[in-house]
Amino acid sequence: MAQRQNISSGSSRELVLGHSRAVRVGNQVFVAGATAGSADGAVGCTDAAARARKVFSRVETALTEAGAGFTDVVRTRVHQTNIADSGAVGAVHGEIFGEVRSVTGVVDVGALAAEDLPVEAEADALLR
Repeated sequence: MAQRQNISSGSSRELVLGHSRAVRVGNQVFVAGATAGSADGAVGCTDAAARARKVFSRVETALTEAGAGFTDVVRTRVHQTNIADSGAVGAVHGEIFGEVRSVTGVVDVGALAAEDLPVEAEADALLR
């Protein structure tokens, strides 16, 4: 059986909710719950592209801690509370994953965990 590695973002919510930012099992890495939150509050509150860059920076940090990178990503999911931001968020996704060509889904949702965090991303990676 493959060993499990839980990866924390350092958020106190992880302990309360009983989750990890990422989990690696064998050659698979799963990242979820990446937002533009920081210790100082939300990043890029009025700029969808800035929010998306922060979100994917947090995804990258989790992937790196798991021994992976963007080139290992096979699937992403983006959840947004304002579908009008899809162009800006999608452009950032394209900058990062344009050559990787992961499968992706973009979902408009009614709400996420916090009002000032309107974009959340997930990524699944497969290490070769």
